[in-house]
Amino acid sequence: MNASGGAAADPAEGEGSRPRFAPEWLELREPADAAARTPELLRPLRAALAARAGSPRPTVIRDLGCGTGSMGRWLAVRLPGPQHWILYDHDPALLARAAHGMPPAAADAGAVTATTERGDLARLTAAELAGTSLVTASALLDLLTHDEVAALAEACVDAGCPALFALSVAGRVELTPYEPFDADLTAAFNDHQRRTAGGRRLLGPDAAAAATAAFERCGAAVMTRPSPWRLGGKEAALTAEWLRGWVGAACEQRPELAARADAYLRRRLEACAAGELRVTVHHTDLLALPGPRPATG
Repeated sequence: MNASGGAAADPAEGEGSRPRFAPEWLELREPADAAARTPELLRPLRAALAARAGSPRPTVIRDLGCGTGSMGRWLAVRLPGPQHWILYDHDPALLARAAHGMPPAAADAGAVTATTERGDLARLTAAELAGTSLVTASALLDLLTHDEVAALAEACVDAGCPALFALSVAGRVELTPYEPFDADLTAAFNDHQRRTAGGRRLLGPDAAAAATAAFERCGAAVMTRPSPWRLGGKEAALTAEWLRGWVGAACEQRPELAARADAYLRRRLEACAAGELRVTVHHTDLLALPGPRPATG
């Protein structure tokens, strides 16, 4: 399962028990992701990057768990250039797609370049982030553990590096028309997102709150904004794929739901195909701006 908003089309465990996601699923969700990400955090982010600029060198942006490069395509054209992106993922096929799909120019026509790196993004240190202007990620935090998020926050703040994390699941979905069974599936799905996988206890819908607390403990200023998917008739293919994964994960977590889930899913998919279903999947975007380390005593 892809914790970020629903289901992966063909999930499998990757290196180090990291999930791997089918590129078809990532491409299917990209328009909804782009529409959901909040632009409100870009003004303080631009101001922070401008305050750090002291040389003609490019802004260095490290995109963690970049997938097919959706975040880079959305963000690069909204920030000034020149920019150099370091695309970070454990899947070499996704890295190749991401690098190929990056836009050539920034918001002010400055050049955008990109390189790729493979490795465990949860083990990044402040030393490895030296020279990085911005750390960013989309649909990532909910796939990490409490300790991994705490370590990532510490690394960013110690490196003096702002961080922008988009589309962390919030644990709330709204389907219209409403059915009482929605609540049972939502609760089971949220428990599935908090599951232990490969010995790692995932944060799931607790990720944004955990990241906020971790960055604030390190002295960063944190801003959050809602970034919901709003799915209707035009997004029927994405809605249907999300439904299948959402119901499937809930039943995996609570098998006793399966007896009711089959008929429920058929009804929902029929309504989706007829253009009669609306779904809101809530997410949170988070911007952390490093400040002085809090005094310890």
